[in-house]
Amino acid sequence: MNQDSVTAFAPATVGNVGIGFDILGHTVNAVGDRVHARRTPERGIRIASITGTSTNLPMQPEKNTAGMALISMAGALSLPFGIEISIEKGIPLGSGLGGSAASAVAAVVGANALLEEPLPKLDLLKFAMQGEAVASGSVHVDNIAPSLFGGLVLTVGIDHPRIKQIPVPPSIRCVLVHPHMFLSTREARRILRKSVDLSDLVWQTANLAGFLSGCYTNDLAMIRDSFEDVIIEPQRSQLIPGFKAVKQAAMANRALGCSISGAGPTVFAWCEEHFAEGIRTTMVEAFAEHNLTADHWISTIDTEGARVVAD
Repeated sequence: MNQDSVTAFAPATVGNVGIGFDILGHTVNAVGDRVHARRTPERGIRIASITGTSTNLPMQPEKNTAGMALISMAGALSLPFGIEISIEKGIPLGSGLGGSAASAVAAVVGANALLEEPLPKLDLLKFAMQGEAVASGSVHVDNIAPSLFGGLVLTVGIDHPRIKQIPVPPSIRCVLVHPHMFLSTREARRILRKSVDLSDLVWQTANLAGFLSGCYTNDLAMIRDSFEDVIIEPQRSQLIPGFKAVKQAAMANRALGCSISGAGPTVFAWCEEHFAEGIRTTMVEAFAEHNLTADHWISTIDTEGARVVAD
């Protein structure tokens, strides 16, 4: 049964997961965005307020990821009512944790609960994609899909996306360290080369295949041996002071792999649970040696994505 007012939560995400540029991502339920949505008699989309970690985001719906996602949704469905939203940002702006995607996802999940006949998640994904394009300048789903569906998610295709949730060994934890600096997604995409060497393509493809195989078979050694991004990370790491030292610290303390979350600057590491605290400490210390303080989390990779929550 539809409601007149709801609040939805969408978790943060690690985009790319190193070896899966634009197609692989997973949830980080330690942090996320909330969107309160309510029906209004007048048609159209309105943003009433933006609070939390980032308050200087556009209030014009067409310039805001959550607002644009709802404009796309309202237009496609010819909604006979309007939607007013209040956005509570829990994800730092420009952190590489999928903040723009989470706002868009939380908005469409909240709006979906206002409908007489709620839509399946795959339809919501397509609306959220239009919101994400406002922030990044292009449509990609490696943050949107996991935030919406939950867990480690592989997405194939853009016009007709196919979603596959990949099992994650239960002992795995994700350590995330977010240095206090801003890194624009657009800038991080702009510096990327438009072509790669064939040898690197083969290497990266083998790593992606090995990583997925390791997840399906609970083979931590395979995950460790495959967890290397040879295409994107070498280009983007130059934008993050101290990245090399942070990664070395994580790997020296038994991480399975360490790379850049999304466009950065957050750095993440996969590890077994009993190594997580030590890895977090050394990663934070490595950033401090480069004069960067950092937020930090240890997260499970839960299979629950965006959902309606109590106010």
